[in-house]
Amino acid sequence: MAVVESSGYAHRLKDIQSFKVMKLLARANQLQSQGHQVVHMEVGEPDFATPAAIVEAGIAALRAGKTKYTAAQGIPELREMLSRHYAEEHGVDVAPSRIFITAGSSGALLLVSALLLNPGEGLLMTDPGYPCNRHFLKAFSGEGQLVPVTAADGYQLTPTLVDRHWQSSTRGVLLASPANPTGAIIDEAVLQAVAAGVRRRGGHLVVDEIYHGLTYTARKPTSVLAFDPEAFVINSFSKYFGMTGWRLGWLIVPESAVPEVEKLAQNLFICPSSIAQEAALAAFSAEARDIMERQREAFQARRDFLVPALRELGFGIERMPEGAFYIYATMPAGLAADSETFSDSLLENHYVAVTPGTDFGFYRADEHLRFSYAQGLDMLELGVDRLQRAVAAYGLS
Repeated sequence: MAVVESSGYAHRLKDIQSFKVMKLLARANQLQSQGHQVVHMEVGEPDFATPAAIVEAGIAALRAGKTKYTAAQGIPELREMLSRHYAEEHGVDVAPSRIFITAGSSGALLLVSALLLNPGEGLLMTDPGYPCNRHFLKAFSGEGQLVPVTAADGYQLTPTLVDRHWQSSTRGVLLASPANPTGAIIDEAVLQAVAAGVRRRGGHLVVDEIYHGLTYTARKPTSVLAFDPEAFVINSFSKYFGMTGWRLGWLIVPESAVPEVEKLAQNLFICPSSIAQEAALAAFSAEARDIMERQREAFQARRDFLVPALRELGFGIERMPEGAFYIYATMPAGLAADSETFSDSLLENHYVAVTPGTDFGFYRADEHLRFSYAQGLDMLELGVDRLQRAVAAYGLS
């Protein structure tokens, strides 16, 4: 007779770690409620309000009574708008029938995990990388097959790394560009080569493009769909569009996968938020896009302030982040025993919240910290002043 663990819960839970940044955020908010001014450099949430045009569209939807279930795939108007967006922005023909509106990009990742993996199978992904990705796979008894990457690799998977780490149980590759926590953009030629290698093996390529609008280089990242129409693409209204709490994203799938993904969406979610979908129809308006572009420029100015400031304090940043709003940095030698110890001390003693590298994987994770620059310059300047005092407390300045 099989032995049941005393908790009575599924065995997979022991392999799913808590999301440390959310624990940090909860403690930071607790300190704030006690009257302390906390500098939030931990959470990846833009400080800007959702653009007014989007908010007004949501209010209008409420007043018009658009509060009923929609199709599991999402409302046709929003899927058609996204289809036009890909044609105009990337020169790619994406039929609305291939687009699923989801409950944030998390909903899209859950659908992909359920679609692609049998128990024991996995997707190759970077270490460091967004931690929930491997946990989504684990929820379906799959595996995040982590591949250590460094600045020398551009913090991205390469064809050589894919060749070296592909296993008999590997079903494909999950990439993110720009990436969390490194802000790294994969080179287009490298992306094409990885895509070709995955196709040769009969695998699937999944690309997280949720930070596409937030890039700070002359070259804008190209959607993988420009050269691999069979790829799965995940995106979101949270980051560039500033709709974090609205919980809305989208998933683009190959035409052959549409019936299966629709079946999963119907069962797992019923449908995305009707109100959020109606609001998002205004996200591509000229008014909203003008606001978002000004916000992108503000994020770039914050990055350009924070990177040299951290380097001045002894933090190692080998590669300038090219997108998103994160900096992945090594701690100065002798700063603390590990990144969790330092981040806890920094929050409790100096009221600055940063995320330890252990949230993002295992490879040299205890040497790294992730700094989010989703806060205003005034708060970032205050955070740097407090960081300087924290570093000095270790006798390093």
